[in-house]
Amino acid sequence: MARDSIYAHPQGQVVDFAFTEAVADVFPDMIRRSVPGYETIISLLGVIARRYAQADSRIYDLGCSLGAATLSMAAQVREAGVSFVCVDNSSAMTSRCEQIMQRRLPAGHFEVICDDIQHVVLENASVVVLNFTLQFLKPADRLAMLERIYQGLRPGGVLILSEKLRFAAAADQDLLTDLHLEFKRANGYSELEISQKRSALDNVLIPDTFEEHAARLQAAGFKQTVNWFQGFSFASLLAVKGE
Repeated sequence: MARDSIYAHPQGQVVDFAFTEAVADVFPDMIRRSVPGYETIISLLGVIARRYAQADSRIYDLGCSLGAATLSMAAQVREAGVSFVCVDNSSAMTSRCEQIMQRRLPAGHFEVICDDIQHVVLENASVVVLNFTLQFLKPADRLAMLERIYQGLRPGGVLILSEKLRFAAAADQDLLTDLHLEFKRANGYSELEISQKRSALDNVLIPDTFEEHAARLQAAGFKQTVNWFQGFSFASLLAVKGE
């Protein structure tokens, strides 16, 4: 696994974060060392998909990066006729994802699409995953995205939405921000790396509170939303469509 050192040296001007070739090269290490609980979330996505996947349906991994969520789900799903659709707008990610899927999944059981997730038509879905992806959409576009997912889901289908949360109470926000910084330090990131990456993400990753997510999911039509996992300020929600 290539080690993330993208922000290890001073940068004259820190540009907005993007999923470039350099990021794709080190992405597994970057996200493991940056997102508390990421590996647990990936593992348990398979368990959730095993419970909710429906025969002859599609499972969408929106903002798939290198396809870790898809592989976890594919390893667990037992229903017949399930196909996987991986979507990401980074060609650096999708080209690598395609190669990984070709090695790990049977031909004809998956499709990798390089496109904006807002442009992809979702249909016949039983499970949809947005794993740390919605937070990169403009806030004004998020409800419409969730509505499209809801419409593309079969009755009884689910959306798994993993996001970095913000907190309305300043004391809670400060505490969880501090714990996240300690997590990064414990994983070997320097103060320079932490500072420069934070600057790169400031205008790109715009988090919501759990209450904002829950209200938006309800507005989109989902009957139930549960916060099933949280590691500091990083959480994963399960939203269920009615039968």
